[in-house]
Amino acid sequence: MPGLLLGDVFPNFEAETTIGKIKFHDFLGSSWGILFSHPRDFTPVCTTELACAARISDEFKKRGVKMIALSIDSVEDHRNWSQDVMAFNSDEASGPLPFPIIADDKRELSVQLGMLDPDERDKDGMPLTARCVFVVGPDKKLKLSILYPATTGRNFDELLRVIDSLQLTAQKKVATPVDWKPGDKVMVIPSLSDAEAATHFPQGVTCKELPSGKRYLRYTQL
Repeated sequence: MPGLLLGDVFPNFEAETTIGKIKFHDFLGSSWGILFSHPRDFTPVCTTELACAARISDEFKKRGVKMIALSIDSVEDHRNWSQDVMAFNSDEASGPLPFPIIADDKRELSVQLGMLDPDERDKDGMPLTARCVFVVGPDKKLKLSILYPATTGRNFDELLRVIDSLQLTAQKKVATPVDWKPGDKVMVIPSLSDAEAATHFPQGVTCKELPSGKRYLRYTQL
C-alpha cells in the first residue's frame, strides 16, 4: 500500500457507488469505517464474502462502524450482483445490500490505495483487486490494513474481533493478547508503571512471574 501507513489520514476520495457519489470522509461522518475490496462482481469467493458481510452487518452497526465495499465493475453491475449476494443468504433476493459498493471500473482508487493483485488477472490481462481491508477511525486515520490474495476469502469474525480490540485499546491503556476475545483479560501496556497501573485499574493487576524477573506480562480484567 504505497505511501499509506498506519496512523496516516485516509484519502478523502470521491467515488461513484451504489448509493450515488460520495466523498469518503463525509460518508464516514464521526463513525469508524471499514472498506473492503473485491476482485470482481459475479465471482464465487466474492459473493460468499459479501453475503457474509451483509448477514452480520448489524454487528458492525452495533460497533458504530460504517461498511463500504469496492470492486472494479460498474454501479449497474454492482446493483445486479447485489441481488445474487442477497439470494446466497436466503435462496432469493431479500432486500437491498445493507452497505454501498464503490465502482472502481477505471482502477484509479485501486492503484491509489495499492489494492491490485499482480498474480490475478481478468480475461483481458488486467490485474484484479486483491482482498484488502482498511479500518479507519473517527479521526479519519488508518487503524488497520490487511491484504489477502484474490484466491483467499476473509474471516469476518476475525474482522469483528480486531475492531473490538481497536476500539477498546483506543479508550483504555491496554493491549489485547493472542486469540483475545471480548470479555477476556487484557494486558497493561508497558509504558505504564506499576503505580500508574494500580491507579488506572483499581480492580487489580496480576503479573506472571518469568525467568528473566521482568514484570512485563501484566493482566487486568475490564
